[in-house]
Amino acid sequence: MAYVGPPVLLESLVLAPVHSLLHQSYRPKFQRNGVVNADGFGCGWYAPDLRPEPAVYRRDKPIWSDRTFTSIAGAISSGAILAAVRDATTGSPVEESSTAPFSEAGWLFAHNGLFKGFDGPEGLKLRRMLSDRRASAVRGTSDSEVMFGLILDRIDQASAPLDALRWCVDTCRGLSSGAFNFVLTDGVSIYATACGDSLFVMQNGERAPGGVVVASEPFDDDPAWRPVPELSAVHVCGGRISIEPLEEVG
Repeated sequence: MAYVGPPVLLESLVLAPVHSLLHQSYRPKFQRNGVVNADGFGCGWYAPDLRPEPAVYRRDKPIWSDRTFTSIAGAISSGAILAAVRDATTGSPVEESSTAPFSEAGWLFAHNGLFKGFDGPEGLKLRRMLSDRRASAVRGTSDSEVMFGLILDRIDQASAPLDALRWCVDTCRGLSSGAFNFVLTDGVSIYATACGDSLFVMQNGERAPGGVVVASEPFDDDPAWRPVPELSAVHVCGGRISIEPLEEVG
């Protein structure tokens, strides 16, 4: 779940809605890969008046068991939030370093899906595409962190963020099958892809007046929610939502 707009409490989007990430962690409605997201969670938010880099809170346990986050989420507000719950790919260890959101250079990133065969030769080919700088920055064992590094490498080469996501989807699909729903934010804009799993957007909803939410699943019954078609790319900027076919971006 990613949000940009007027400042809101973390609690109001991540925990309070009837089908928030808290509820989705044990009873998702639309999730196509896995059934329970109990292998960790994380939340990142921006406080630009204090520093350019986002703050990140990540744990390697279910979101419903963390009373500390429940406490602080009701006391922190932000105009840009990215939160996720994790269902670890079979064989991948449950650890904080492999839990989204991942953060570097002012960006926050999450991936809903999997790269099939990441522990095999296909995954090795993917990892070898990382620059030395990004490869040395990888801390966990997840496919998602490697994809984030590849996207940042592409942005470093002057690619537009949405084009970098598109390139990563194309690259991953060229090597293996899987699901590649990405969401990336710099605290001002949101960039996302729908490739293999559900994705929804909401503009100016009851819980986010004046803002935009991009999420794997609606967190309430607000009629403002609308589904994003499969193989689409999403760009949110200035309160506006642009949705285009993934292959036509760039």
